[in-house]
Amino acid sequence: MATPEANTILQANAQGTIEPVRPSVHFPPSIWGDRFLSFSLDNSQLEAYGKAMEQPKEQVRRLILNPAIDSNEKLSLIYYVYRLGLTYLFSKDIDGQLDKLFNELNLQRYEDEDLYTISIHFQVFRIFGYRFSCDVFNKFKDYSTGDFKEDIATDVKGMISFYESAQLRIRGESNLDEANVFTITKLKTIEKTLEGKLAQKVKHVLERPYNRGHPMVEARRYLIQFEEEFSRYDSLLMLAKVHFNYLQLLQKEELQTISKWWKDKNLQVIMPYVRDRVPELYTWILALYLEPYYSQARIITTKIILFVLVLDDTYDAYSTIEEARLLTSAINRWDISAMSQLPEYMRPFYELVLNEYAEFDKPQPHQWTPYIIEASKKAFQDLARSYLQEAEWRLSGEVPSFEEYMKIGLYTSTHDLLCKSALIGMGKIVTQESIAWYKSDPKMLIAVELIGRIEDDVVSVEFERERGPSATSVDAYMKTFRVSEIVAVQAVKEMVENSWKDINEGCLKPTEVPMDLLTPIVNLAQMTDVAYRYNDGFTFPEKTLKEYITLLFCVSVPM
Repeated sequence: MATPEANTILQANAQGTIEPVRPSVHFPPSIWGDRFLSFSLDNSQLEAYGKAMEQPKEQVRRLILNPAIDSNEKLSLIYYVYRLGLTYLFSKDIDGQLDKLFNELNLQRYEDEDLYTISIHFQVFRIFGYRFSCDVFNKFKDYSTGDFKEDIATDVKGMISFYESAQLRIRGESNLDEANVFTITKLKTIEKTLEGKLAQKVKHVLERPYNRGHPMVEARRYLIQFEEEFSRYDSLLMLAKVHFNYLQLLQKEELQTISKWWKDKNLQVIMPYVRDRVPELYTWILALYLEPYYSQARIITTKIILFVLVLDDTYDAYSTIEEARLLTSAINRWDISAMSQLPEYMRPFYELVLNEYAEFDKPQPHQWTPYIIEASKKAFQDLARSYLQEAEWRLSGEVPSFEEYMKIGLYTSTHDLLCKSALIGMGKIVTQESIAWYKSDPKMLIAVELIGRIEDDVVSVEFERERGPSATSVDAYMKTFRVSEIVAVQAVKEMVENSWKDINEGCLKPTEVPMDLLTPIVNLAQMTDVAYRYNDGFTFPEKTLKEYITLLFCVSVPM
């Protein structure tokens, strides 16, 4: 909700006209203020970190390629590298080793392996796209009952890894569906009997399995919680620590750049009803890709998600329905001449969107950039039209059918726009074929959009109802299928789980586009889970994102 001072500004912008009655929404202010505006990159420190990575990086590469290391140790090493966020440094080496190991694989060898070893192997092969059979876990079942054996629950380390393996399941893998339920039940019981680091590990994995988390944050936490597991590799430990600090400097500079750009544009003053969430949104986009060479992509996509935030709060929390219709019409026209039809307070935002989109192809131009920008622009227009439809539903008090709602809701998840926009700064890896795939509404992209829409709806349904008539996926499901809220919530949550299975399957070889282009999609779904699994962690960032931002940008790794 706009503050009294904000209303004064907006009334002044309206040139003395009577301010109309507007929606009433109370958003908490920023918890960061201008904290990240003052950062200045120490290039000498950055260079020192870069140089300090060279030797341990080469030592880790030699370990990965070492033919004398047996398959168990090598797969464990690759797992550690992945969990520490270092995969991109060794991607070709890892792919070559895994191709060889998978081609030589004999599933019978797993009859003699323990739960932890099998789980780690399963995860490594699945994470890197190999169709490793989940039947390897059947040895842990009691064949007389068909249930998993009770005694495996005593292997806490194995149970943690088994639970994480279950998160990689695809449709039809009923034994992993059973494993998911079994491990959750047992780990919740086990947690009450544990103390110290092991208790913390169980608590964390139940709250947030790593493949449903922010990749950078999960990598930092893995270093903190599991250092003893890979500490025998001195070079890996040193590389991980220096790498975190190296990326932190680069990312703090990006956050400073974005923060200054946003402040200079003055939109937070012109449109003060908009949530002030620059660090939170940069952290969101950082989840998509952590690699240093995607710096420009992160900056561009963060600008676009800031535009999305303005759109969302304008349609949802401030504009009248007449103003919302005018804004939608102007965005559909995408022409500076349309600015004159807008209310005064919307004009700077509209002009900024058009100007920034016109500049996006200049930092890293290549032949397909204009096509990517056009796809992003169309998705932006689709989003505006969908926000308007939701506003019309709110105004009329109408609850649409579930099918009608989801047609609009997939767009208002914002994930269609963000996934396409994420390609803009990714350079030559983006091809005509990959753009065509993104524009074809593939199953994997729809799954990510569904997760974004439903997870947000489930945690915000009560907040929305407090404001008046509500149209969320939960309400639409209740109306369409004539069920209670409890049944509706359970049903849409099941849709989310099936969508995760579709995402997992979409990452298995052969993929429809290169995995580097699928990774931002997967990571966007993971970040959505971070923000909305338990509450609206974006609107109320002190519940989740404050801890993440502190860890990523305010606390360096002790060397």
